[in-house]
Amino acid sequence: MTPLQTPPRPAHSAARTVVDAMDAPGPQVWDDMTVEVALSVMAGARSRYLLVRDDDGRCTGLIGQAQLTVVRDNSAYTDQVRLRDVFGDDSGPFTSPMATIAEAERTMRHGRLGALPVIDEHGCAVGVLALSR
Repeated sequence: MTPLQTPPRPAHSAARTVVDAMDAPGPQVWDDMTVEVALSVMAGARSRYLLVRDDDGRCTGLIGQAQLTVVRDNSAYTDQVRLRDVFGDDSGPFTSPMATIAEAERTMRHGRLGALPVIDEHGCAVGVLALSR
């Protein structure tokens, strides 16, 4: 597994948390956005991923360019496919800003994820924990 990008920390910090290593949340879009528009937003923002929110503003997941491209290149694709159609009822996984980095790494390793949304107690995105390139 590629190590996480983390800022230097004093040696005495025993159990570093996700808040110590997360990046700013980056671009966030609504789940009713079409795949084509999401790809355009991603390109314009020069981002590898988008955080997706529901009607209540809660984070429903993180979607990457490769995932969107697979959907768009599918023979059943139409320009009406929305991000909520890509996710379906499967939201997450997520992590808390107070989770340890080791816990988040296990989640990422288990799900083979390159990035993980960090959400607060209300389900709103506060950051993203990403593997270094």
